[in-house]
Amino acid sequence: MPAPEDMNQFQIFRRTTFSRHRRLPLELGLLLAVLSLLPAARLRASEKARKPDFGFGFAVDLKIPEDEVVDALDQVVGDGIIQGSREYSKDQYIEKATSATSSDLFPKWTGPGRVFYKVRSQALAPQNFKESQDEGTVVVRYVIEAKNPSITSLRIDAVFVEDFRHTIHPSNGSVENAEYADIKNHIDAFELQKRQAVDNEHKREQDIAKHVLDRRHEDDGGSRLATAESSSQTLEQHVRELQRQVERVVKAPGTPLKSAPFRTATNLQSLGTGSEVVILISTPYWFGVETQEGQHGWVFRDDLDPLP
Repeated sequence: MPAPEDMNQFQIFRRTTFSRHRRLPLELGLLLAVLSLLPAARLRASEKARKPDFGFGFAVDLKIPEDEVVDALDQVVGDGIIQGSREYSKDQYIEKATSATSSDLFPKWTGPGRVFYKVRSQALAPQNFKESQDEGTVVVRYVIEAKNPSITSLRIDAVFVEDFRHTIHPSNGSVENAEYADIKNHIDAFELQKRQAVDNEHKREQDIAKHVLDRRHEDDGGSRLATAESSSQTLEQHVRELQRQVERVVKAPGTPLKSAPFRTATNLQSLGTGSEVVILISTPYWFGVETQEGQHGWVFRDDLDPLP
């Protein structure tokens, strides 16, 4: 029979071993619970990483003189449209915006450059603004600064401010990027217009030089008269051919004469059926034209027919 002291040691060992076995399932359960939380934590971190950045705005340096950027910006600020957002699912953009020289919804601009604003009041929960669920005002701010004679910096910011609580909702960048794309389209159209004007002037100079050379090669006497008559007929044919190339007639009544080669550009006037226009600039979808009254503008290609 074991001694009493040996029995005490055995009982102590048994209790310790039993206690350890009881703690093992508890510790294992805690470990499994912690491991099960890791995927959810990673998922929340991933979702947080995918959330758009709000209020960062848009900034770019353009290799264009400041006056050309201002010309394009004037067209965009005055077009009455805020791109990159909408009030209802059927809309393409926000309409009825107006240009402004200042806005209390932005801090007063104290930095360098020139500032322009486009404002739409009573906008209903516009999209792409953080947590916008009320009626308020959308404001887009444009800041341009000439870095040097050939480089201009452009910054665009957009906010939505509620009328009731005056809560500020920053844009997620959609408005700023869409407005910049519209500005860039106008800049590209102006550049194309300048290149076309240079090409047209070069062609006109070539035609004049050719006409002068033709006249210098005319013969004397009776042959000169015959040559002159033939040259006159040829010249008339050439003029008629040139007219067919550079003149068009309007197909349908009410055809709009636009201020720029865009569907959203301002209507300068409506042209009647059969109105003749002279083509000054040609693009894949638009003609830059001059009307019989001397008005310049843009007409969609499909709205015009060649001369009969």
